[in-house]
Amino acid sequence: MEKLYSKMKIFHYKEKLDSLAKDTENITGPIHIRIKPTNICAHHCVYCAYRSDNLQLGKDMSRKDSIPREKMLEIIDDCEKMGVRAITFSGGGDPFYYPHLFETVTKLSATSIKFAALTNGSRLKGDLAEIFAEHGAWLRVSIDGWDDESYSKYRGVRNGEFTNVMNNIAAFKKLRGACYIGGVIIVNNANFNHIFELTSRLKNVGANTVKISPCIVGDNGPKNNEYHKVFYEQAKEQIRKATEELLEPGFEIYDSYHLLEEKFNKDYRWCPYLQILPVIGADCNVYSCQDKAYNFNGGLLGCIKNQRFMDFWFEDKSRFYKIDPLKHCDHHCVSNDKNKFIIDYLETDNGHMAFV
Repeated sequence: MEKLYSKMKIFHYKEKLDSLAKDTENITGPIHIRIKPTNICAHHCVYCAYRSDNLQLGKDMSRKDSIPREKMLEIIDDCEKMGVRAITFSGGGDPFYYPHLFETVTKLSATSIKFAALTNGSRLKGDLAEIFAEHGAWLRVSIDGWDDESYSKYRGVRNGEFTNVMNNIAAFKKLRGACYIGGVIIVNNANFNHIFELTSRLKNVGANTVKISPCIVGDNGPKNNEYHKVFYEQAKEQIRKATEELLEPGFEIYDSYHLLEEKFNKDYRWCPYLQILPVIGADCNVYSCQDKAYNFNGGLLGCIKNQRFMDFWFEDKSRFYKIDPLKHCDHHCVSNDKNKFIIDYLETDNGHMAFV
């Protein structure tokens, strides 16, 4: 079965890879952009990285921010002209609380740009559900509690919201269209013994994929490892059981649950991925990545509030090299492995290229 998740996707874009090197003036548009249209969310997840005092992510975020309608439509126009291949709407807040999301994705559906969203699933219904089902590439529902009571405790929502979200997923699967829908389970010390149960329930309501990831509790690897080691093997056994008993064609489990050195330890001085997958925040600032969004110190590339995104992107290539991962990125980095692969690719000696 072809994989939905892979660290190697960027190597299908050779022109983009070759444009990244410092010794070329060539600038191409991003392949993929995350847009955070709003910072509003009605859930209050205990592990939310954007609202945690222990994490640099979201440190400079204002919960009131939202991309103005005209600016959002302008960004979509620019993305089409720049050759952007995909846009993911995420948080900050929940994109489905953004009042202009339907108009935005309607505009996107008339372009060649693929689009997707991360959501808590509570508003996955009506016109928005229908347009995502017909034109969207994928949706990923964040889910942590395994029943109504646990879900309510995790998220500070009314009892019964878990059932509502599960019903929304099931109803979405019955709509016309080829959009994949999946769940992401954020593993912590309360739900690690329920991974199999929750994965099974997601499969039963029609999810195509389940991604399993660790919750992040701090800005350094050892602190996160200390937290997860207590229940790590029990969680991995739950994942092994789910993989053995539930995996089948049409249902994929992506095991991203791991101890975290590989996501924290950097040995390189520039970040290729910020030219591949930048973030546009609800504050109309452009950030290097999803792990440094709403972080003005070391994550901010610039502001497009009074400037078109396309003009901003192409005006000055030097801004892409101002972030030094050894200095600015001592935190979790989802692109760490990918950056190492790309730098290795770009630094290969042409004179020895044939010795594969």
